[in-house]
Amino acid sequence: MKKIKYALIGCGRIATNHVKAVINNKSDLSFVAVCDVLPDAIEKLLAKHALEKDTSIQRYTDYKKMIQEHPELQLIAIATESGIHAELALYCIDHGINIIIEKPMTMSMADAEEIIKRSREKNVKVSVCHQNRFNVAIQEMRHALEQGRFGKLSHGSINVRWNRDKGYYDQADWRGKWASDGGCLFNQCIHGIDLLRWMMGDEVEEVYGVTKQQFHNYLECEDIGMAVVKFKNGAVGTIEGTVNVYPKNLEETLYLFGETGTVKIGGTSTNNIDVWDFADEQENDRNNKGLQEATSNVYGNGHTSLYADVIDAIRNGRTPYVDAVAGRNAVEMILAIYQSAATGKPVKLPLANVASTDFEGRFNK
Repeated sequence: MKKIKYALIGCGRIATNHVKAVINNKSDLSFVAVCDVLPDAIEKLLAKHALEKDTSIQRYTDYKKMIQEHPELQLIAIATESGIHAELALYCIDHGINIIIEKPMTMSMADAEEIIKRSREKNVKVSVCHQNRFNVAIQEMRHALEQGRFGKLSHGSINVRWNRDKGYYDQADWRGKWASDGGCLFNQCIHGIDLLRWMMGDEVEEVYGVTKQQFHNYLECEDIGMAVVKFKNGAVGTIEGTVNVYPKNLEETLYLFGETGTVKIGGTSTNNIDVWDFADEQENDRNNKGLQEATSNVYGNGHTSLYADVIDAIRNGRTPYVDAVAGRNAVEMILAIYQSAATGKPVKLPLANVASTDFEGRFNK
């Protein structure tokens, strides 16, 4: 089977996970080109994976030129700063190229809806990097949920208790800004928020949120956000997301409570099963109790599986497992929290015409 022609745009902190995923799927992907506005960033990234001498990977500082010179491209991953995800995604879609977009998919509802609309019109596959959906622990929880083992859901929660100090934000000037990044909910906590909404049935009735800037007064955005979510199926969700935990990342923990089941998934990136209890005890349950998936960093191992899924979706003409609608839903949850926190009132969903930039100046001293 012919390899899919692939390129990467953006060579920052997360890009190494994309290159690992390409290498792990090398029998299906041909790495044609890489683009970043900083040539040094390209070379450092390639050198990290012993690809610096690979002349078959062409280097670019202009993504439009890269696409123009490589009409054979079938898949592009977008791993730039968040604020330009939509611009890049729509350009790729308009050129008929399938895309993988790092989270968040966009910074506004209008851009999210436009990506969904145009990708459907062009029959282009869009997948968003909510790679934790592929964690072994998360997949086991999802299977149990789909089998009805939880019974009626009562409530669930996601707790992302991490640390990001000034050194982290100094690495890139786009971090912590309303137009280019958002706060901890958009950057660090969106994976957990995606998981909670997905597990709780996706359909949200109302969100009430509070955001604060406690310690990071050199940023524009929040360093802690909390919310209560009312789902249309009657269940309730809670969200806690912060980068204020001293002195290092503590946990990313997802709880799901049902009439006949309780599961707690912990670890630094929802990669371990801490509690696994069901009324209908099954043979495989003993394997899940105490399950731990080793990870080298907080991003987990899911990029490789996400890439494999997108490759299969392209070849078989199906929707990716984590599609543009999933990306939109996560963005909507965060923007709803921001809007509620700004107004002091609950926010009804669906949300329309809201963007991160609507909240500029919110924490100005």
